[in-house]
Amino acid sequence: MLKHSLLTILCLALFVSCKNEAKQTVDLEENRAKSYNQDDGFVTLKGDFIYYGDAAVLQTASEIYGVVIDENLHLLEKEVKPFKKEATDMVPVTVRVRKFEKGKDEEGWQYRVEIKEILKVEAPDPESKDVIKLAN
Repeated sequence: MLKHSLLTILCLALFVSCKNEAKQTVDLEENRAKSYNQDDGFVTLKGDFIYYGDAAVLQTASEIYGVVIDENLHLLEKEVKPFKKEATDMVPVTVRVRKFEKGKDEEGWQYRVEIKEILKVEAPDPESKDVIKLAN
């Protein structure tokens, strides 16, 4: 009887945890679909975000973008702050942005993004070995 009860509880726990994970994935997919289906010129980007000093960067798997410093950037910085151990830590985010080319007389990466909506902020992977430390 005890084994049967433990097995039932274990199965129930697995079912509930899988259901929550699937819901989070569906929500993100709905948000992505919303971004592409709105035909508003905004795109969804997922990457590592850092705001340090007077520069903000979003690094995706294939591109690096300079981020426009505005009110939405500061809102994103407030959301990522609890995940940072050091000021130079990058935090995974998913955001809707307006992507545009930088001016010819401006320095920086070829493309810039202006954050329009924050979809998700995640904790950095503690197992990641992608750490760069700057020192004098």
